[in-house]
Amino acid sequence: MSRRLVVALGLSQLLCWGISYYLVGVFGTAMAADLGHGLTAIHGGFTVALIVQGLTSSRIGRAIDQHGGRPVMVAGSLVMAVSLLGLAAARELIGYYVAWIGLGLAMRMTLYDAAFAALARIGGREARRPIAQITLLGGLASSVLWPVGQALADGLGWRGALCVYAGIALSTIPLHRMIPDHRHIAAPAPESNMDDGPAPRPAGASPAVAGVLYAVMVALTGLLNSGLSAHMIGLMAGLGLAPALAVWVSTLRGVGQSAARLAEVLFGARLSPFGLAAFASALLASCFLAPLLFGMAPLVGVLFALLFGAGNGLLTIVRGTLPLALFDPTSYGRTVGRLITPGFYVAALAPMLYAFVIERHGETAALWLSLACAVPVLLAALLLKGLFHR
Repeated sequence: MSRRLVVALGLSQLLCWGISYYLVGVFGTAMAADLGHGLTAIHGGFTVALIVQGLTSSRIGRAIDQHGGRPVMVAGSLVMAVSLLGLAAARELIGYYVAWIGLGLAMRMTLYDAAFAALARIGGREARRPIAQITLLGGLASSVLWPVGQALADGLGWRGALCVYAGIALSTIPLHRMIPDHRHIAAPAPESNMDDGPAPRPAGASPAVAGVLYAVMVALTGLLNSGLSAHMIGLMAGLGLAPALAVWVSTLRGVGQSAARLAEVLFGARLSPFGLAAFASALLASCFLAPLLFGMAPLVGVLFALLFGAGNGLLTIVRGTLPLALFDPTSYGRTVGRLITPGFYVAALAPMLYAFVIERHGETAALWLSLACAVPVLLAALLLKGLFHR
């Protein structure tokens, strides 16, 4: 697989994540003031987009299997541009939500899961390294596009900024057109060379078991990512950090995420997807222990943010690479598209769940909820490693 294609898809991930998934974080307050609705209604548009991703996930994955990543992701760029223009033109809440429906469809057609399926279709099991590599640039989306979006909003207003975002969406079309049309065909391996074929499965270990365990991992990590993305700063402040310090410490999540992904790209070639899943899940679970045991002191907060970012960053890679080891790569899009569907619905509900727990029971209870979600992720990873990894 060419380095040029990997760079192109990495750049498209940086741009598409920044102008869609992270959009409401930049413009949410300004949109609420202009449209005359509260932040809950404005953030509800993002919830709608996540639900749309779940509703369309399986079909889009199947389309990539059948037709390749190029037509699907090019169409996704077009849908994203039109939806951003629709959002910029919205004057009523109904038009606002309609635009988010389009954005949800575009996000499923252009973000990681679509790119992972496109790489699996043309690279087969050899797509593992490219999948990890494109997450490096994608992980910088908020760091790059948040300041850009704020500068555009300051100069053009949020509506003008979204028009510029629509132009950025169109600029990703040439990047997606670089995806080859061909499908990877694995050479038949000698019967004696077991390393080249699928792992022999023990009695009782079936693709259905693998699918359930993988779906559990995706759904619960999605819940943690979505819930803590919305509430990490408030949670830290509620546990004792000064508000300004809580904001600064929370940004270290991105540092941990990018550093862990870079380390995996540079040094993780010998670590199997199963080993990476277990290691990443252990990092994710351990990050909640320090604040539960010692309270949210500044150093504990730094450790919490770094470990959460590292675990979450590596689990994004696991989300793309583990199916290559568990399932037939020729049906990657259809299989993964079906298995990740519940994760979109869980992620859509997570911010409300965390808000309810914090309001009724406090920030410490939210940490216990997080640990209760992270432990099954670790157990699922360990079960997959024990059942399916030679």
